[in-house]
Amino acid sequence: MNDIIIAILRSGTPLIYVTLAGVIAQRAGVWNLGLEGIMIIGACATILGIMMTNSFVMAIVIAMALCVLASVLLWFVIEKLKANPIIAGLGLTGLGIGGTALAVEAIFGSQATVSAPFGVPKLGPAFGSYGVLSIFVVAMPFVVFGMWVLLRRTRFGLQLAACGEHPFAARSVGANPARMRLIALAIGGVLCAIGGAELAGGSLQFFAQGMTSGRGFMAFAAVIFGAAHPVGATFAALFFAVVGALGIRAQLMFGDKVPHDLLQALPYLATIFGVWLSGKLRGGAKAAGTFAELKDQ
Repeated sequence: MNDIIIAILRSGTPLIYVTLAGVIAQRAGVWNLGLEGIMIIGACATILGIMMTNSFVMAIVIAMALCVLASVLLWFVIEKLKANPIIAGLGLTGLGIGGTALAVEAIFGSQATVSAPFGVPKLGPAFGSYGVLSIFVVAMPFVVFGMWVLLRRTRFGLQLAACGEHPFAARSVGANPARMRLIALAIGGVLCAIGGAELAGGSLQFFAQGMTSGRGFMAFAAVIFGAAHPVGATFAALFFAVVGALGIRAQLMFGDKVPHDLLQALPYLATIFGVWLSGKLRGGAKAAGTFAELKDQ
């Protein structure tokens, strides 16, 4: 039982951090389809940062800085160049996936897997079988609670929601929708950096090309499934993680009795099911109503 819980926490934690990034972006009125690209930038920067600085703290600072920079780039393209947020997000995903592969090839001369001497700090033997979990796993529930407080119980959260849902009205009372979106995307960049760091350095301690494997899009689906609520989206992400962990367990138990590709596809099938169920329960996921209003400035 402990093994299953640990597997769920390991696979679910990176997804939850990136999901929270999608939640805060959606609250600001931006459906962020660049989560996949920003996440892989964080993963790559963490491993390369550890190798080059021999310091986890420096590595995570570098990863956060690059992910925030990527988020600011997305904001600039949307706000200043008036690009469609969906297209801009997909472009950022392509930039992240291709850019990290190019960076690894430029540094090491190939696109082979890059291993780090250590990863994210762990809890340690004092916690028994749970000692293999990283500090980001322990921090995750507190981050979720903090995000709920920030978005639902603070003046900033109310202003952010107003800017996302009714930017004209928000502007009339002194709020600046463009600045609020910039702040939201920057916070999301930090969260994506943590999610990428946990994915690459939490248990694996290496970076491989395309290692996010669609987790950014799963996070985007969790935002829809969870109605862009921090807690609801977190449970949606955990649902996807549980399905993934059960798929791994099924591979060990049934072996060749069940097609291997089908078991690997379970998390993605669960993602499709989640989006479908969300549409049935709420009459379809709402399109970002502020796309047109992003062009009003």
